[in-house]
Amino acid sequence: MFASPDSLAEALAGTGYLADDGLATVSWLAHRLERPLLLEGEPGTGKTALAEAVAELLDKPLIRLQCYEGIEASQALYDWDFPRQILHLRAVEALGKEASDATELESELFAERFLQPRPILRALREAPCVLLIDEVDRADDEFEAFLLEVLSTWAVTIPELGTIKATQPPFTVLTSNRTRELHDALKRRCLYHWIEHPGLERELAIVRTRLPEVDESLANQVVHVVQRLRAEEDLVKPPGVAETLDWARALDALGVSQLDPEVAASTLGAAIKYREDAERVRVALDRMLAR
Repeated sequence: MFASPDSLAEALAGTGYLADDGLATVSWLAHRLERPLLLEGEPGTGKTALAEAVAELLDKPLIRLQCYEGIEASQALYDWDFPRQILHLRAVEALGKEASDATELESELFAERFLQPRPILRALREAPCVLLIDEVDRADDEFEAFLLEVLSTWAVTIPELGTIKATQPPFTVLTSNRTRELHDALKRRCLYHWIEHPGLERELAIVRTRLPEVDESLANQVVHVVQRLRAEEDLVKPPGVAETLDWARALDALGVSQLDPEVAASTLGAAIKYREDAERVRVALDRMLAR
């Protein structure tokens, strides 16, 4: 569909997502080679947004699996609608049907209509689509091993129904904030890219593309301040691009056209999420915005 990484980058820009050369290239290769794409980087650098942009670009459904501590394979794959199965059993009893054929009754209970597909099974069935496996670093080793098997075969076996295999592998994006190291086996299965915070010009271009209604002077001030906060202040959680956009959007909603220390401090919650960071940043704002 895309002749080169440059054509993909240009198409992504049409959705409002500005990818640098490295990200455009690895995304193009993932699409061309039908390989999963593992994106790591600080929160707010655009990892999840890439999957959303690709889904919009390809006009395919986006199926999202949000990982969390303790997630199990069944919560990603499928489950059986237990309450409806119980109702079916009661209906069989109420109608006085013979229950001697246990095999037939079991096949009725584990029929397709009682199956509840979760994100990965949906992606295998609905492919071609975009599958986003978000924050995989929050899951444990057992779930990571399960993912490795699925990403290797693009098929799962449901004992009662048989094997379900994707007719075409979904475009798959895995994201990680690197709260822990992922195993080498999973990394080897994927193409890999680390997303850095963008430079000044690129971040400014992102703000202008995503928020064209924001005053250009205000956008410049916000981006310059965020860039300096990342570079000069030792923050627990430096603001990402998502926070830059939130801050600019909040200031625009207030009708602000120029950033000053007072209004910056009062809207700081859009960009800074830790108390100790907020205290440090308020002092820095006086220095950065003093006239």
